[in-house]
Amino acid sequence: MLLVDARLYIGTAADFNDRQALADAAVSHILTVDSVDPSPLLPADAHFHTKWVNILDEVTSDLLSHMDDCFLFIKEAVDGGRAALVHCQAGRSRSATIVTAYLMKRYQLGFTEAYDKLKRVKQDVQVNAGFEEQLCLYEFLQCEVNTSSPVYKQYRLTKISQKFPELQQVPRELFAVDPAHSSSSEVSYRCRKCRRTLFRGSSILSHPVGEGASAFGHKKSRNLSGEVQCTSYFIEPVQWMEAALLGVMDGQLLCPKCSSKLGSFSWCGDQCSCGRWVTPAFQLHHNRVDEIRQLNIQK
Repeated sequence: MLLVDARLYIGTAADFNDRQALADAAVSHILTVDSVDPSPLLPADAHFHTKWVNILDEVTSDLLSHMDDCFLFIKEAVDGGRAALVHCQAGRSRSATIVTAYLMKRYQLGFTEAYDKLKRVKQDVQVNAGFEEQLCLYEFLQCEVNTSSPVYKQYRLTKISQKFPELQQVPRELFAVDPAHSSSSEVSYRCRKCRRTLFRGSSILSHPVGEGASAFGHKKSRNLSGEVQCTSYFIEPVQWMEAALLGVMDGQLLCPKCSSKLGSFSWCGDQCSCGRWVTPAFQLHHNRVDEIRQLNIQK
């Protein structure tokens, strides 16, 4: 068990069981980042605040979604004059990721600076490539997991796509509310044929413009205009899509009212007309929908 910052320790599963060391360090909060919850092993008279994040040390595991909650848990101990222990099995990857995220948020540090600070204390830490990517994304999000951010939405969808085809169903919280069943002043998009509202502007997941024709080198040049443009909207899944997405990797997206073809989806990803590859891809073609904006009419 090593002291990383004021009243913050990083350790292993063995440190969790070292009652004397925990008492000597005035540890009151124990954060376990592991696939096994060790709290049942605590004696009945143990007075610890515990938190368990059920995570495997794999590149596809999602720790980003837990970083803010873990920060608050550690902060509660530190600000209360006590100490917190963050541990996983070996104290090298999962716990190191959470401690790095804490240092980033607490001191407004970039990933590299915070990670280097941790490695000066514990030289054997080595977060896996997936966690490193998440820490960089956490920095991009200014150390605030905003679930309404298009960047975060795309990240969550990517994590889900990595679990196919083993995934039995898509978590319902990933679907945006069907705008046809709710009112909003937000920009909306309707089926060009039947005028059914399909999605709102906040559901659009923008992506950097690709390399145009050069990104389609596998296709014959006569089929390419060379013009770099996006001809589809790439969006988050909307509730009316749910039935079409269950149990299949890809398929068509049809209007839920008139059944006209709007676009397609693929959990493996698809290439935008601009050349950018988007994973997963839920795309509706521009020429199949109309953008609707509300006018502010002043009297």
